[in-house]
Amino acid sequence: MSEPLAAAVARDWGLKLGEPYPPGAASVCVVRVELPDGTPAVLKISDPHRESDQEADALERWNGEGAIRLLRRDDERHALLLERCEPGTFLSQGAADPLGVMIDLLPRLWTDAAGFHTLEDEVTWWGLDGELGELARELAATQAERVLVHQDLHGDNVLAAEREPWLVIDPKPLAAEREFAVAPIVRSGELGHSKREVLYRLDRLCDELGLDRGRARGWTIIQTVAWAPGAAQRLDEVVAWLR
Repeated sequence: MSEPLAAAVARDWGLKLGEPYPPGAASVCVVRVELPDGTPAVLKISDPHRESDQEADALERWNGEGAIRLLRRDDERHALLLERCEPGTFLSQGAADPLGVMIDLLPRLWTDAAGFHTLEDEVTWWGLDGELGELARELAATQAERVLVHQDLHGDNVLAAEREPWLVIDPKPLAAEREFAVAPIVRSGELGHSKREVLYRLDRLCDELGLDRGRARGWTIIQTVAWAPGAAQRLDEVVAWLR
């Protein structure tokens, strides 16, 4: 954790530092802060990372619509000042129908994607080979309308808040068709890990959002393999169930 950098940013922005949150996979520092007027907020300082490269841009594009608000940014120091979610309970732990919450949030996030990295570029970057690589390139080349999607929207990236009941955090944005957006939700182990639960999420998301089930299924397999090559048994099982 980079305490000196967080302290420097806090000093420059007139923030009062509080208790840190547990650091995420790509975060140097995530800490509670207060603005000069006492408003609670969060200071996040991240390591440069391809998938979160346009995190601030996505939050600006959403402008608080279903997602936390971006209050200030410093691109040189990879620092973001963010709206604080209180009580901050994870969706996976605090909602009677977490999948219903996701279904309500997704269309609000599907806004203009101009200027964002594309799914076609991401497929090239993944470099998948064999039949899966062919399927990825075929799906990428035949996408429907591209919208802004959060490609890491799992059960712990939505928090209970006061301004709205639930707000999305930590965007990994892409310009992609809507079917791609359900991949992280379908495989979200936080929302239940069994063949029945995975297929239920796929079916309900596609039914209620009017998505092509075959394309959504294909994208879930592709992105799960691309993001976790040879990783946890849990993800291998998701791929096997979907296949």
